[in-house]
Amino acid sequence: MTTTLPIEGRQQALRLMLETRLAEEKIQELFLANLIRGTTHLAIGHEGVAVGTAAALIPGDKVTCTYRGHHHALALGMTLRAMMAEMMGKETGACKGKGGSMHMTDASIGLLGANAIVGAQLPIAMGAALTAQVKKTGNIAVTFFGEGASNIGAFHEALNMASVWKLPVLFICENNLYGEYSVWSKTTPVQDIAVRGAAYAIPGVIVDGQDAEAVYTAVKAAGDRARAGEGPTLIECKTYRYRGHSRTDTAPYRKAGELDEWLKRDPIDLLKGRMIADGQLDEVEFAEMRHAAETAVVDAVDWAKDQPYPPVEALYADVYYEG
Repeated sequence: MTTTLPIEGRQQALRLMLETRLAEEKIQELFLANLIRGTTHLAIGHEGVAVGTAAALIPGDKVTCTYRGHHHALALGMTLRAMMAEMMGKETGACKGKGGSMHMTDASIGLLGANAIVGAQLPIAMGAALTAQVKKTGNIAVTFFGEGASNIGAFHEALNMASVWKLPVLFICENNLYGEYSVWSKTTPVQDIAVRGAAYAIPGVIVDGQDAEAVYTAVKAAGDRARAGEGPTLIECKTYRYRGHSRTDTAPYRKAGELDEWLKRDPIDLLKGRMIADGQLDEVEFAEMRHAAETAVVDAVDWAKDQPYPPVEALYADVYYEG
């Protein structure tokens, strides 16, 4: 049964999903205008997973994610300005311009980092979970990954260790059907990634990733279980990326009509419709919320454009940790 968020939680979730969607659309524009270098991987369509998960976390919880991580960062509390400045390589960015799109990190909000190596973020979450367990903080670690990463050795090693040590960690698979350009059914022999938890005596849960409240329900239950010392959970969120794998990929490998079917269950539209049905929102209020999100994104971009690039000497700063 899906838990309904209080109206304030719903408003926050809808606002965050709108800001994330509009920010990522703007990021694509900036990339095509050569204002963002390197590469970008958009999570348009995944917003419900990130926002639903973030709503279930508490201060002190730690998160690791993939290089498709803008939505995680914003859901956890990274500001639009800090993200846009980082995307443009500016000194005032979240990582002082050194991380860019694929390495969004902000320890102050619990985001230990996006990782460009497929599956590499899972073992890092093990360390965060072990720290919480040893220190008895009551916190948990969460690690996001795609269905393709469930075929990587690090996935199986992490689940095995987490189960043996009963670590307070949640493995959240964002199954968007495609590992880069390959449909999951051609690379993965199981119908559902969640069943792989059984091999390690870990509960496997399948969730509608388009429904932010359904994600919240599953993550909250698994988080409570982990905080109580009962160990990890594998949560598979069925979702879909509306854009290609990265930057200029037009996704010609998709089946005809597949995108249209997923657009009918857009995470923003689902929550919006539910709130309207419950008398918590009307079309005018939604339009105002969307306009506010558009304004916030434009403000962040304009601000970031005016920020300085880091000096050359910054290459030698932050190389080692000095406590």
